[in-house]
Amino acid sequence: MKIIVTGSLGNISKPLATELVQQGHAVTVISSQPDRQPAIEALGATAAIGSLDDADFLAATFAGADAVYTMVPPSYGELDSRAYFQRIGRNYAQAIQQAGVGRVVQLSSWGAHRDHGTGGILGSHDVEEILAAVPGLALTHLRPTSFLTNYYGFVGMIKGAGFLGANCAGNYRVALVHPRDIAAAATEELTKPATAGRIIRYVASDERTQDEVAHALGAAIGRPDLRWVAFSDEQMRENLLKNGLPPSTAADVVDIYASMNSGALAEDYEQHKPALGKVKLEDFAKEFAAAFQSDSQR
Repeated sequence: MKIIVTGSLGNISKPLATELVQQGHAVTVISSQPDRQPAIEALGATAAIGSLDDADFLAATFAGADAVYTMVPPSYGELDSRAYFQRIGRNYAQAIQQAGVGRVVQLSSWGAHRDHGTGGILGSHDVEEILAAVPGLALTHLRPTSFLTNYYGFVGMIKGAGFLGANCAGNYRVALVHPRDIAAAATEELTKPATAGRIIRYVASDERTQDEVAHALGAAIGRPDLRWVAFSDEQMRENLLKNGLPPSTAADVVDIYASMNSGALAEDYEQHKPALGKVKLEDFAKEFAAAFQSDSQR
């Protein structure tokens, strides 16, 4: 199969492209960074260098593809995250129709079933709806849960304050996912027979409370007393603003954790739970410890 992978060499796209190449597929990886071309080619894939804001480039790259994996990469310079997702989603839809692509696997998010109250996840909801409007498309929305790798963002808090936390209760049980398990699910979806229509697939690796996460990460980094601290929404917002996040981005993050804490984020996931993936919290804790120690040595 000829398969197009967006997301350059990110935490999902790199293992996805690697596995697809190993299975014998002809893989093209889209990246906006020319310096990524040698690394992409080293995987055995073809590099297509260009911008997701260029629908004609996307259409030319998609031409002749049997399947396309689409994702919207983070863009922290965007003042309106939802508008950014909508823009890229429309570019994908235009390119898919121009190129006549019949099979798409879209990286979405849990909580994308809601059209309000989930902050930064609202963009994923919008992209789902944009792609679902493409006629005749065999479309899978991959909805991963909360990324384990998000906890890398708490390294500074752990070192500076001695704890980690957000506006979410410590005893709240969170569905967590590792990028490798998302890549494995995407590989399955891209390569299996598909018929026109829209399906949703949740992806999760483990389910643990935030208190359990703090305990596991603390044990791995030699801080067995590490604990999770629940903030109010306002405390969370103030902390994010103090750390330099734009007000709109801070509001998006606060809303995500608030919807997690209320159960709104997970309400559809709870009705359609998948089999859990291979990577567990304790596996990730080892990766976290290595990154934590590496950061400490800088």
